[in-house]
Amino acid sequence: MSSRRVVVVDDHDMFRAGVRSEIGASVDIVGEGSDVDTAVKAIVATEPDVVLLDVHLPGGGGTEVMKQVHQRHPEIKFLALSVSDAAEDVIGVIRAGARGYVTKNISGAELVDAISRVADGDAVFSPRLAGFVLDAFSGAIDIASVDEDLDRLSQREREVLRLIARGYAYKEVARELYISVKTVETHVSSVLRKLQLSNRHELTRWATDRRLV
Repeated sequence: MSSRRVVVVDDHDMFRAGVRSEIGASVDIVGEGSDVDTAVKAIVATEPDVVLLDVHLPGGGGTEVMKQVHQRHPEIKFLALSVSDAAEDVIGVIRAGARGYVTKNISGAELVDAISRVADGDAVFSPRLAGFVLDAFSGAIDIASVDEDLDRLSQREREVLRLIARGYAYKEVARELYISVKTVETHVSSVLRKLQLSNRHELTRWATDRRLV
């Protein structure tokens, strides 16, 4: 069997280099991208079997890459590879057309297997993430309302929301995101206002009900 042709899209140079070194002997890495524009150019130029796609990218994110590529090449398959295991990220990229979603703690051998399966037309998910997708399609998660609410929040506000909902103190959130406690407070106030919530307990309940933590 000929080697699968793959484009790797991620905004971290070190991560792309790591993927190349980990799976480069088993697949043919024909291109790379670090943001929406460079990704679309590389994919359109090389027409790979599978694109390994990070969800959060400068210029509009992984969903924007898929949208632009699929307008011209609907046959190209995407496998999301992300640090995020948040329900809205998983469901967002699946709805945009990805054939699978795996997290970055996957081993090299598992990743090569996932690429091969996606290239053959299968759908591939890390086990925990498959549950999100089933819940979304069974109606257990109201995706439309989650999307609408989250669209009001900036990317940084979503990060703060998720950490607060997981029980982090403001100081811990500040340390985790490399921002000041004052900035965390500002973001939390903004999130509460946009979502029309009164306090962090309501925020935690809101996020838990929507499977965001």
